[in-house]
Amino acid sequence: MTPAEALPSDGLVAVVGAGGKKTTLYALAGATDRAVVTATVRIPIFDEHVARVEATDDPIAALADADAGDFPLGLVPEQERPDRYRGYDRDVVDGLAAAHDDPVFVKADGARMREFKAPSDREPQVPDGADAVIPVASVHAVGKPLTGEVVHRPERVSAITGIDVGEEITAEAVGAVLASTGGGLKGVPEGATVVPLVNKVDDEGDEQVAREVAEAAMAADESGRIDRVVLARMLDGTVVDVIR
Repeated sequence: MTPAEALPSDGLVAVVGAGGKKTTLYALAGATDRAVVTATVRIPIFDEHVARVEATDDPIAALADADAGDFPLGLVPEQERPDRYRGYDRDVVDGLAAAHDDPVFVKADGARMREFKAPSDREPQVPDGADAVIPVASVHAVGKPLTGEVVHRPERVSAITGIDVGEEITAEAVGAVLASTGGGLKGVPEGATVVPLVNKVDDEGDEQVAREVAEAAMAADESGRIDRVVLARMLDGTVVDVIR
């Protein structure tokens, strides 16, 4: 099974969380026809991962002018710094998706290259018209201390899980955050499909831990929003399993 078969890959798909969010965006875009990659938050320069990036205030016009060879197409409003682009407002991405018959993949929060996170009050920036949301967490967070070296906003994770900052992160804690309305489910539009991704499953030991994370997420999903949990190694596009 490919990542595009295991994960949502139609319509407007927002990717949030930490531990492989951008890798997931690029893998899905590369595996689907006429895909667009964009963001509602800052995104590192990603030209090497798509056919072309265009910085424009009118992404719908840029999309209309694109040739077949331009896809997957990156669309951003401007380059903010040498190492990153700005993202569009959510309503701009909604309009872009409405104008495009093929997938639009959007980075909808930041994580500063950490393995795991819980969102701030201002996050995530999921467009209202999102058809699906993929909350990402790295299995490599499990067993590490709940500190800023591993986790983006550890105090937010602590508030959701009850684990004190500095204590060991458990599989149950990662699953709880993925299934929490203050974590992976935060800002998910009503009716959108939710498919958490447990990433960086590099070996059999990781797989066992990832299964524990998935089972914990399904058990903690009191709202019934989670459709399935995907275990994968997105760096090379390997899907290890799909847990339902």
